[in-house]
Amino acid sequence: MKQKTQSNLLKIIIVGDRGGEITLSPVGRIETESLHAFLKEATSLVTQMDPRKLVVDLSKVGYLDSAGALGLIHLEEMMKSRSISFQLIHVTGEASRILDLVDREALAVTPLASEATPENIFEEIGQVSLKICSDFVALMTFLADLLGGLLYSFLHPRSVRWEDLFFYMRRTGVEGLPIVGLLSFLLGLIIAFMSSLQLKQFGANIYVASLVGVAMVTELGPIMTAIIVAGRSGSAFAAEIGTMKVNEEVDALITMGFDPIRFLAIPKVLAAVLVVPLLTLYSDFFGIAGGLAVGVLGLDLTVNSYLQATMKVITVAAILKSLIKSVFFAALIAGIGCQRGFQVRGGAEEVGSATTSAVVAGIFLIVVTDSAFAILYSYIWKEVFTF
Repeated sequence: MKQKTQSNLLKIIIVGDRGGEITLSPVGRIETESLHAFLKEATSLVTQMDPRKLVVDLSKVGYLDSAGALGLIHLEEMMKSRSISFQLIHVTGEASRILDLVDREALAVTPLASEATPENIFEEIGQVSLKICSDFVALMTFLADLLGGLLYSFLHPRSVRWEDLFFYMRRTGVEGLPIVGLLSFLLGLIIAFMSSLQLKQFGANIYVASLVGVAMVTELGPIMTAIIVAGRSGSAFAAEIGTMKVNEEVDALITMGFDPIRFLAIPKVLAAVLVVPLLTLYSDFFGIAGGLAVGVLGLDLTVNSYLQATMKVITVAAILKSLIKSVFFAALIAGIGCQRGFQVRGGAEEVGSATTSAVVAGIFLIVVTDSAFAILYSYIWKEVFTF
């Protein structure tokens, strides 16, 4: 027999090899602070002696918390993976109650052991590729469910939660007006100021108005508005649904017979699709106003001449293209935010990760979609729409 002291909280008495059986007798407290040392010692002992059976005697354990219970179950799973018999003996009533609280089925779905770290760059590339593929499949599955929910809502308007729709329209649209207006004004001001540094050398100050108008209406207005909405509302959608997943409120909705996509996602998507185009027009207006401030105060242009030059380059087709892009951006932002929220598994850390992922993925999809629209406009739009 030998005794090893691990810490001030826990001592482990190890009874030697008796027919291939080893008994560990912890003395003290098996809790978060002492768990790592206990598991490390048990794993090292099993690796050295390779027994046929490991017995853990809990008769001298004065305290066992939930982390300690998870550690004992983790140790049992490790022994099973090595084909080593495992047994807990002298389990007190309190320890038995703590162990019964652990959901072994949930642990089977989410293993206690962390994922293996890739040993080389090829394994890492493979893991990232598999993750991207699984994420793409999950996104397409959610998209199909979302389209089905939208179709059902159009066919059954009374099923839409209109109060929630108006609530999210206010949160996404009205509450976003100050930040969208301020950033758009500053953006238009910066574009006008930087372009004037070059154009005034050739006496072409009036073309500052044309440049700001085209840039804001065709590209910067829709994309800046979408990025702001992704940061404000897309992240909020992911955090809200993710928190509901953690609190098992989504499971409660399913139990009561509600479709979580129609109940939670549809109002958010419809609200974003309705208000983001209006925010885009609002952004265009303030961007042009920022350019107007530079033109009048710094380039000796009159308000009338600046507005006339702006209206010459802004066509109905340009405004229509801007609004169509904003509709697609809104659907992407709201959809990816909801999808990331429904993917949450775990606690607060997973909610934070889902929120970050919603913003990053939303901005990425905005840029990709904008590039697709640029190609579409160059090769198709001009042949179809001529205003």
